[in-house]
Amino acid sequence: MVVASRKLDACERVAEIIEKKGRRAWALAADVSKIEDIERLVDDVLARATRLDILVNNAAFAWGAPLLEHTPEAWDRVFDLNLRGLFFLSQRVARHMIDAGGGKIIHIGSMAALRGVSDALEPSIAYNASKGALHTLTLDMAIKLAPHGIRVNTIAPGAFDTPMMAFIKNDPERLRQFIARMPLGRVGGEDDAKGPVVFLASEASAFVTGQILVVDGGWGVQAS
Repeated sequence: MVVASRKLDACERVAEIIEKKGRRAWALAADVSKIEDIERLVDDVLARATRLDILVNNAAFAWGAPLLEHTPEAWDRVFDLNLRGLFFLSQRVARHMIDAGGGKIIHIGSMAALRGVSDALEPSIAYNASKGALHTLTLDMAIKLAPHGIRVNTIAPGAFDTPMMAFIKNDPERLRQFIARMPLGRVGGEDDAKGPVVFLASEASAFVTGQILVVDGGWGVQAS
């Protein structure tokens, strides 16, 4: 298994945890918003492993600003990572998967792509739009890669306990109000993400492609 991101130290911590569980893991540094890093990353992975069967695209960036204050620079930075980098990494990996006889590509989208929301609640229009584009990309990639034995699906998380929630976690009253909107009464944790990823990465999902799997504790189906 290869864990890659811009921050090598974070990848090394994850790789160490994986190795303590008896699996082999490598930590690699890469900024997938840069094409040259994508090429180097895939080359490094294939130098360590004979084939690449599963790609999980989890890199993402959000810029907080009201709609009327969003800048072109912020918009481009979000889309360069969340969509452009994700696509070209997937393209590079798909070429290898076709030669290898198939594989699975799993994108991490967002429940934010499935509804509109006020600036007061989520001042992140570029992030939300990039995830909406990713969901559409999933459908198209799934059709185009299906003849090659490659399944493409997306997981759309709701609110999870990640650094992206810092702006709410640091405000106890706002956090209380936010959690009150969750049907299951909490935000998601790391264990809530593992099952969906394992399902889509395994043969249990052999007849599943082009799907957006929402994992949000019921948030998206609750009447406002």
